[in-house]
Amino acid sequence: NRALVELAMHRRSASEDVRQLGESLLEINARHERLISGLLLLARAEHEVTDRSPVDLADVVAHVVAQTAPEAEEEKVIVHEEASPAPTTGDALLLERLVTNLVENGVRHNVHDGTGWVRVTCGTADDEWVEVTVTNTGPVVPPYDVPDLFTPFRRLNGERMVTGRSAGLGLSIVRSVARAHGGDVTARPREGGGLVMTARLPRAR
Repeated sequence: NRALVELAMHRRSASEDVRQLGESLLEINARHERLISGLLLLARAEHEVTDRSPVDLADVVAHVVAQTAPEAEEEKVIVHEEASPAPTTGDALLLERLVTNLVENGVRHNVHDGTGWVRVTCGTADDEWVEVTVTNTGPVVPPYDVPDLFTPFRRLNGERMVTGRSAGLGLSIVRSVARAHGGDVTARPREGGGLVMTARLPRAR
């Protein structure tokens, strides 16, 4: 679909109206691509991960914070990183997606007046578990709205969402990836606004 639209847009005979229509169709197509990719990733994460490799979540956090820095700067949100060794095992790409979705969620659902921040921490919780916690400023979240955060295509107040940058699957994927690795994710409202989200995974021996 994208190739057909681009071909029509770049013909010499294409009018300005056709080019503008093409731009709109490409935006819609990009949203559909993100939705399909998200659904495929969600389906993959619904199964237990059996082929595991050593992964230090501290390395994942450092990589994700660097990768999301341009968006955070654009949104006027400061990201703080406090990463201690957090050894686990699993699918490195899925674990990277878990951390990425948590950080992107913290950046996007924030205040964008220059006072917003996201704090990303990771480390060992105890002898059995490692944790990644993402805390952010943002709107006040009622406790009864928290379960909806993990429902596909939904956001606060039960509103359905498929936006330009999101397919509404981010936190659903986080939960599925965590559970596929034998862990889970929790969320609670932060006093003053925003959330505290913690993904807990088995500690590597």
